Amino acid sequence: MGIWQGRSRRKPTGGRLRPIRKKRRFEIGREVQLATLGAGTVKTYRVRGANQKLRILTTSTINVFDPASKKMQTAKIVTVRENPSNPNYVQRNIITKGAILETELGLVRVRSRPGQDGVLNGVRVAPAAG
Repeated sequence: MGIWQGRSRRKPTGGRLRPIRKKRRFEIGREVQLATLGAGTVKTYRVRGANQKLRILTTSTINVFDPASKKMQTAKIVTVRENPSNPNYVQRNIITKGAILETELGLVRVRSRPGQDGVLNGVRVAPAAG
């Protein structure tokens, strides 16, 4: 089944909206391809206006910003520790924005969107006390 990103046929109140036109090609959404831990693979795809987006399919490194030293450096990812978007993503090592990764430098929160940007950036997180 295709993904459609057009207007809903229901109002916020639950009442019915009568559509004034049919579905359009530009309202089609893409199938989800999630970024996982593994050898580095990036996919290019065409978007509206003949522009291009990059999508990370697999990656093993992340660009880490350290707020204490104000420096950026590349680190190897060990595993996915926490993912607020879906707890099941932790077992499957799926990386999304907001996920907390364990790296060589410590815990890192992902600040980029790997399915949109084609790059994986993160900020170092202080370990929780306790």
